[in-house]
Amino acid sequence: MPRINLLRKYVSLLGGATMMAAPGAAAPATWVYVSNADSQDISVFHLDRAAGALKPVATVPVGGVAMPMVVSRDKKFLYVASRSQPFRVLTFAIDGATGGLKKLGESALADSMASIDIDASGRWLLAASYGGNKITVNSIGADGLVGAVQQLIPTAPNAHAIHPDPAGRYVFATSLGGDNLSSWRFDAKTGQLTANDPPLVNVAPAKTGPRHFLWNKAQTHVYLLNELDGGVDVFAYDGTKGAMRHLQRSSVMPAGFTGKPWAADLQLSADGRYLYGSERTSSTLTTFKVDPATGLLQTAGTTLTEKTPRSFAVDSSGKFLVSAGQGSHAVSLHSIDAATGVPGTAISQPAGKNPNWVEIVDF
Repeated sequence: MPRINLLRKYVSLLGGATMMAAPGAAAPATWVYVSNADSQDISVFHLDRAAGALKPVATVPVGGVAMPMVVSRDKKFLYVASRSQPFRVLTFAIDGATGGLKKLGESALADSMASIDIDASGRWLLAASYGGNKITVNSIGADGLVGAVQQLIPTAPNAHAIHPDPAGRYVFATSLGGDNLSSWRFDAKTGQLTANDPPLVNVAPAKTGPRHFLWNKAQTHVYLLNELDGGVDVFAYDGTKGAMRHLQRSSVMPAGFTGKPWAADLQLSADGRYLYGSERTSSTLTTFKVDPATGLLQTAGTTLTEKTPRSFAVDSSGKFLVSAGQGSHAVSLHSIDAATGVPGTAISQPAGKNPNWVEIVDF
């Protein structure tokens, strides 16, 4: 079948998505998904590494305030949480050949969720509610569709991010208002969370606002970004107990900057050599070099990016970073310097209104 007919057939399957362009190359391909809260849609881009370009492909309607997203571990599904009433999570099938999204269904969430994630088994959707001060667990069926809420747990104020550890034995959730991470044992057979011992990892100093966190690939360290002061905490991680021990505190705030901190996102390069953090008031990305032996950080540089960079992602090659600007309604592609790990000057292009979450998927 000629390529143009294949594309027309694909458009008919998208259920309202607007196709804008198609990459010239066949698979393998890399797709970038950006959720746009105010235009209530998802921008789809093709990351052309050879050309060093981010190419628009489609705009997919969501019909709600599209914010946090997560990709299934088998790359078959994209899950998008709507933070407008009725609160729900939408399941989209990903077409690896075209980057297209086909809506399969939607399921109720217990509240407006600031973060969603999937456990290692792929059977459970975890969610954290900032305004509702709670975390929840929903089941995921063999067809990829999310089921009903099966567990709801109140937390300290402003639950912000929730993630299972890479081994799938423990789950942690930040409380921005409580200055802690709650710690939970996780049963992947039943999807049940039970309080770990100790149940909290406290973050000091107070009123720093723990926001986003992640593990290194070796599962030996946890990196935590604090929204209210821009601090980045390094913890040693014991995966046998789900325990954290504080090692270091750095900052994403640019040198000499005197504005009010408003840190947003934290990402590691795939090889673990560099950690990146975004700060919204200064509209900057800070690069840290990671010591491979100790996990400790050394600031390597600061880069201007899109206005109010709430979210960004680093591609699997470590050569590109995609940043979404809530204030500019645009996304930027940064080439990363191989010698320093520092992103270069941005190449900007329009996205939807209020872009706030970025996912990059390789096929």
